[in-house]
Amino acid sequence: MNGVEVRGLTVAYGEVLALDDVSFAVGPGLTVLLGVNGSGKSSLLAAIAGSLVPTRGTVHIDGGDAAVARRAGRLAYVPQADAVDRDFPVSVSEVVAMGTYARHVSHAHLRVAVRDALARVGLDGLERRQIGELSGGQRRRVLLARALVQDAPTIVLDEPLGGVDAGVQATFYALLRELVGEGRTILMSTHDLASVPDLADRAILLHQRVIADGPPREALTDDLLARAFGVRR
Repeated sequence: MNGVEVRGLTVAYGEVLALDDVSFAVGPGLTVLLGVNGSGKSSLLAAIAGSLVPTRGTVHIDGGDAAVARRAGRLAYVPQADAVDRDFPVSVSEVVAMGTYARHVSHAHLRVAVRDALARVGLDGLERRQIGELSGGQRRRVLLARALVQDAPTIVLDEPLGGVDAGVQATFYALLRELVGEGRTILMSTHDLASVPDLADRAILLHQRVIADGPPREALTDDLLARAFGVRR
């Protein structure tokens, strides 16, 4: 079974504790990670993706060594920051094709895979456009298309809806459910609390530690949200 397990994960930046002994495991389905800014969501996802080394704790992917799984392309990561240099002369299709770094595919298959991935994120026809010509929301969808081309069983998304409008958001949510239907594991951080009960299979409330973990309607009670966010609905 594909999925991610973290045990005792702790991340500190000097004397600032971002994560404190965080443990959970996620498998196939859509798990949404919720918390205020500074709650440790991005640090957690970066540690899972291998772009940040935790102070303590372990990460396993697909039941084995995380580094081995990452090198094999079994985890796709879409970071919150716009990781594409807008001034670098690279086309949309070239950015998306980077998702096949761990796979051996023919040129013909790659061309089809890139076209199909861009169509799934609503950017078909933009293959030859320079990445710097796109809006911030479009660039984020290019990064998602890159993750789709990677064809990883586990996808980690850090605030993927930044800069997108309501119509694109609805299309994106439909795509997430399609990916879940394909048996994938998706772990996504978001601020869109209102959509979580109808969208996600599971919700994790984070505030340096795990505050709640379970089905959305059980994890997102007023008392638990108050602990995580400091406010009541």
